Amino acid sequence: MSVLVFADSTDGKFKKTALEVVSYGKKVAEQLGSNVVALTINAADVSELYKYGAEKVITVSNDSLKTFNAKSYASVVSEAAKAENATVVVVDSSIDGLYLAPIVAVSLDAGYASNVVAAPSSTAPFTVKRKAFSNKAFSNTVISTDVKIIGVAKNSFGVHENEVSGTSEEFSPTIAASGVKSEKVEKVTGQVTIADADIVVSAGRGLKGPENWGMIEELADVLGAATACSKPVSDLGWRPHGEHVGQTGKPVASNLYIAIGISGAIQHLAGINASKVKVVINTDPEAPFFKAADYGIVGDAFEVVPKLIEKLKAFKAS
Repeated sequence: MSVLVFADSTDGKFKKTALEVVSYGKKVAEQLGSNVVALTINAADVSELYKYGAEKVITVSNDSLKTFNAKSYASVVSEAAKAENATVVVVDSSIDGLYLAPIVAVSLDAGYASNVVAAPSSTAPFTVKRKAFSNKAFSNTVISTDVKIIGVAKNSFGVHENEVSGTSEEFSPTIAASGVKSEKVEKVTGQVTIADADIVVSAGRGLKGPENWGMIEELADVLGAATACSKPVSDLGWRPHGEHVGQTGKPVASNLYIAIGISGAIQHLAGINASKVKVVINTDPEAPFFKAADYGIVGDAFEVVPKLIEKLKAFKAS
């Protein structure tokens, strides 16, 4: 009996979410009196996972898996779970994870709980706390199947060091044909991605045009943040669709979310509600975002943001 954790990686390097799910898996294993097995696909150096409690790492190296494909990845995770006699499988709740987990659940005849925010409050019955209603509430969900799939919400459990002396071994699963072919994958390089960012600086139509995005990028650079935008901005072609955040775009669960010139449509707020601290800068004091924000500045972004950049640079210099 074991807890299997799928530790996702990009270009061979583990994401922060991978370290979080390993940390979570370690906690569950302690509660069950079990051990943690981490599954990796095309990862370069797996020793980092030992630092967070993975006692065993099984590695899969296959060129056909360089690009994420839900069906193919699910076949690998399912086969690994069966080989390791896993009673709990832990994945993240990223977009990829939300595609992957249901397929694994069907394959293993398992119950699946997504957006889990805490370690099980009970293991008999197996009960987890998860976000519900677009992050506006929590539910305590009981998983009664023999095998359980848990999707951990980003930035909920945290990354916790728990170093062990781990071992690794190669795993050669049968990879299911998906019927889906990737023609091209475009990636932003040299910038913090929305998925990995602790801080996100986002802007909307209040910026008036793509030519004014320089100050948003400068603020993000000073903060070590990712840049994002509202749906109308990406629809207008001012920014790439990959930067669109919200319920209909990429969900955000950053530690700090700064919204500049975004009124706060309900779909946008639903997609960023999991962020821990929300700051809004807007000229309209009646903008819906002010009701959801922790901090707000009523003012012109073209006056406020340059001053904010100046103050942050001075603070960092000191």
